[in-house]
Amino acid sequence: MSRLEPAARERIAALFDRHLEVGLHHGAQLAAFVDGEQVLDLAGGTTGPDGGETTPETRHVLFSSTKPYAAAALHALVDDGALAYDDRVVDHWPEFADEGSEKAAVTVRQVLSHTAGLQRSDLDDRPDLWPDWERVIEGLEDADLVSTPGEQVAYHALTFGWLVGELVRRVAGRRVETVAAERVFDPLGMADTGIGLREHEPDDVATLVGFDAFDRCRDPDEGLGDNAAVAAPFNTEAIHRAVVPAANGIGTARDMARFYACLANGGELGGTRILSASTVDAMTALEAETDDDGTLSRPRRYGLGVYKGGTAATPFGSLAPDRVFGHAGLGSSVGWADPETGVALSYVTNGVRDGSYEHVARVNALADAVRLALSDGA
Repeated sequence: MSRLEPAARERIAALFDRHLEVGLHHGAQLAAFVDGEQVLDLAGGTTGPDGGETTPETRHVLFSSTKPYAAAALHALVDDGALAYDDRVVDHWPEFADEGSEKAAVTVRQVLSHTAGLQRSDLDDRPDLWPDWERVIEGLEDADLVSTPGEQVAYHALTFGWLVGELVRRVAGRRVETVAAERVFDPLGMADTGIGLREHEPDDVATLVGFDAFDRCRDPDEGLGDNAAVAAPFNTEAIHRAVVPAANGIGTARDMARFYACLANGGELGGTRILSASTVDAMTALEAETDDDGTLSRPRRYGLGVYKGGTAATPFGSLAPDRVFGHAGLGSSVGWADPETGVALSYVTNGVRDGSYEHVARVNALADAVRLALSDGA
């Protein structure tokens, strides 16, 4: 696939700028790679209503776009032979469930594919507890299943990260944010990305704004609820400095696109390999699908830590084929990879909009513009 011609880049930049001009968000970043080389690195607007200039290095809350980072840390341990996808969670985390119980049957594969049956917990509505990892893990150990493991496909909005994170900690003996840095972020040069902020890092994260809907296609109390209310805790320093591996990644579009460029190339980028090709295949293959996700109430197709194209609500572009995989974050960010064409793209904003229509519309417009520009230049 060809690189972007200057005229095509200008058209994409004009669309990117138009989103800012009409007030879809205060600031944004757009980055794209083709065959392992960066072809777009745009930034514009401000870091919040009263913020400074958004640059390619401005860090944003990534919400659920964090999930593939945590998953990749776990997949790296699978590559090491330290655990297997069909291991039970209790094989590595005995306190997770009583032996012989239905909960004890939950497998690593089910956790990664949103079929573990723990799609909700009492912790979801307690952001005051999220900075206390031990308290969160005790809560998961005490939590009852919502559905029988393996029987219902239902997005694990927050529990996914805590389950994956504690598995990583039990197997590696180190916290998930540390393993993700060692196995993913540092090797790939993702210098502006982490799962939460560390003590030595300034809290310079862009301010999130929950925008009013212009044309809502569902009631705000469906699915995950009102986006502005859900986003509010993520503007606090306490949550920025916590470790919430399903939701509080801090990073940039440039870093996210680099991550997906690596996965699009079978786990290797610029001579650095973070996962084996076979593990990337397992991570990105279709594992579970449904016409009515038990949490989101819409069609979803999941791999092991990512989700795949092929549904009307997929934010990977209206032209995206089924093979495309990636993840989005609460009406504000998205990243994806197309392994056949070698394209990887990330769009990160500080404006939280309805995820089922408004966010999908803006991210698909840019994804389609990039795809068409590359196709025209082929």
